[in-house]
Amino acid sequence: MAVAADAGAPAESGAPTDPVGAVPREYNFAADILARNLKAGRAGKTAFIDPRGSWTYGQLADRVAKFAAVLRSLGVQREERVLIALHDTIDWPSAFLGCLKAGVVAVPVNTLMTESDYRFMLADSRARVLVVSDALYPRFQKLIRESGDLEHVIVSGDDALGHKRFEDLIGSAMAEAQTAPTVRDDIAFWLYTSGSTGKPKGAVHVHADLKLTDDLYGGPFVGLTEKDVCYSVAKLFFAYGLGNALTFPMSAGACTVLLPDRPTPDGVTALLRKHPVTVFYAVPTFYAAFLASPAAPQRAELKLRCCVSAGEALPEDVGKRWRDRYGVDILDGIGSTEMLHIFLSNRAGDVRYGTTGKPVPGYDCKLVDDDGLPVKQGEMGELLVKGPTSAIMYWNNREQSRSTFLGEWTRSGDKYIEDADGYFVYCGRRDDMLKVSGLYVSPFEVEAALQTHPDVLEAAVVAWPDADSLIKPKAFVVLKVPERASDEVSRALQDHVKSKLAPYKYPRWIEFRQELPKTATGKIQRFKLRAEGSAR
Repeated sequence: MAVAADAGAPAESGAPTDPVGAVPREYNFAADILARNLKAGRAGKTAFIDPRGSWTYGQLADRVAKFAAVLRSLGVQREERVLIALHDTIDWPSAFLGCLKAGVVAVPVNTLMTESDYRFMLADSRARVLVVSDALYPRFQKLIRESGDLEHVIVSGDDALGHKRFEDLIGSAMAEAQTAPTVRDDIAFWLYTSGSTGKPKGAVHVHADLKLTDDLYGGPFVGLTEKDVCYSVAKLFFAYGLGNALTFPMSAGACTVLLPDRPTPDGVTALLRKHPVTVFYAVPTFYAAFLASPAAPQRAELKLRCCVSAGEALPEDVGKRWRDRYGVDILDGIGSTEMLHIFLSNRAGDVRYGTTGKPVPGYDCKLVDDDGLPVKQGEMGELLVKGPTSAIMYWNNREQSRSTFLGEWTRSGDKYIEDADGYFVYCGRRDDMLKVSGLYVSPFEVEAALQTHPDVLEAAVVAWPDADSLIKPKAFVVLKVPERASDEVSRALQDHVKSKLAPYKYPRWIEFRQELPKTATGKIQRFKLRAEGSAR
């Protein structure tokens, strides 16, 4: 049985012996996080930087109080929902924390979804208010007329587009002194799953979850101080980005740089040259793309002291190349929308590339077989996690809730092996695993081998039927120089994998692509690639 990180963690871990007990019964996260900074004398200290300028903790507290007042003036009641479809600017934390202060449930959503996705989310949440960036408004314009629950639309940007303008409402409101009398177990916000396996589900989180992610991971693992400047490639609507760019820096009184645009290596390079970012958060695909970019900065140009990766497992080669180039290890970890942030991770001074590290103190992890029974150490099993930040359910989805939330344990959907030293080695998603000649093959293992080849930028491996309908591995590969795609390179990649892994694991087919299907958070959507094989 692979179980680690007893909830009663040793004192040196920095984790409280009773994490939930460390959060007061009467608790409102927005009020707490802002009051802590104001009491510490940080009212004049920069909290966020966006394209409009710098915003202090005092200004943020005022905006949050005013947005809470706006919601009350619109008649929004406690526990009703507000859908937030905003790009990363100061308006995002203002709206999100304003909802929490008012006891209203914030529902931040992915800004790269389709009109169909938003139709589902509006109907599923029954949101009474929509807060939307003007650039995203066209995807909601038709839906606003269709929605039977939506009563108010607030537009962030220069033009109200016939509705209420966010900045006008903030400017005319009186700061709300009252904070809703919430408790730590009151519902605070939902996050829709990223959709890497299909239709999104609304994971429901409570006020205490935000503080606990910092108590257990942000503080002990990242070690932020008020001197740090943070930037997260993952956006605020993503569970990973919410911790990176809001919960963790605000808990320490640090500063966060917000970039509304979709991050690219060139754009992020410009940001890192302009701002003295010390803590950098990204996903594996972005680290790989950044390393491959001709415009990537030199080590001397950066101020980085800590880098973090999540979203998918970090290939060993990418981690080592990043450390060699920039002199900073990447702390690779795994979290989920359901658990809110990272619960299994490498940590500073104990980084073992090719693994996801060990359980974060305060969380328990175990590996089980298809029957739910513990596997032996060294055997592959599905990862289950137990910890205080688990979502309480999926909204309006009892079947999936009962399948995922198993009492105190939450199914991750990820396959892992625990090695002899207690490090967890990622093997792939439960639905991505394939059997070749009766033997399990981890697609991630094959992908990692492919990515050690100097020509490969990205790779995805899926199960594919051969002429006899027998399952074999197929690789979809993005080359650093797409023009090099050829049968000769394909054979070279197959030979490369054979030299790294057991021969039966090599990809029988290699298809070159310009890009791989991904979620907005950078996760490769292998189910879309598998579907192509199923349709043959």
